[in-house]
Amino acid sequence: MTDAPAAYRYKRVLLKVSGEVLMGDKGFGIDMETVDEVARAVAEVAAEGVEICLVIGGGNIFRGVSKAAGDMDRASADYMGMLATVMNALAMQAALEKIGVHTRVQSALVMNAVAEPYIRRKALRHLEKGRVVIFAAGVGAPFFTTDSGAALRAAEMGCDALLKGTSVDGVYTADPKKDASATRYNTLSYQDVLARDLKVMDASAVALMRDSRIPIVVFSIREKGSLKRVLRGEGAFTVINTGAATS
Repeated sequence: MTDAPAAYRYKRVLLKVSGEVLMGDKGFGIDMETVDEVARAVAEVAAEGVEICLVIGGGNIFRGVSKAAGDMDRASADYMGMLATVMNALAMQAALEKIGVHTRVQSALVMNAVAEPYIRRKALRHLEKGRVVIFAAGVGAPFFTTDSGAALRAAEMGCDALLKGTSVDGVYTADPKKDASATRYNTLSYQDVLARDLKVMDASAVALMRDSRIPIVVFSIREKGSLKRVLRGEGAFTVINTGAATS
């Protein structure tokens, strides 16, 4: 892998976006204005040489559907969630291609009519050619979250960092929406996250990033320009790596 572009910390990153972010101010579904904002942020850094791939959760669609699903078995519910991530991936692809960004969706579930099957070497080639790759359908198996899917793909793609874009600008000592005294950590160790059960990502995802020595960067994707700032090491965010906790 070549060096990162000037002013950027990382050459290749995986951006994990929660499905809830794509709701915007709605209570359910996809807000295309929000999708377009995220797409523009991705396009800006991709145009400057950052190789970027994405994993998008499905909570904006599946949370509502799951209420109707009732006591459905876990495996069936997880497959429904995977299909929700495919819908979000296609929405993001449409938004990116509308502004001229070459994009590929690769699905862990085979659905050739709408997406390529996940093939690691093909995905790497797309990244090397400057295309944005969106990984859909998690790992293709139930009982794994999209966080685990993001961690797995970040490791397989040899990413320099896993960026988790959420609605909060980092990891806090408590929920900042409920506790005004909560403070943001600048850094945390993987072990801190696991031992304190901080719910940043599921434990298996954090453990895989620890074993792969890939830092996790948590930031607010809702803030305009935040993706570019984080890649430059600027702005508000929390880095999870092998270091000690600081706030």
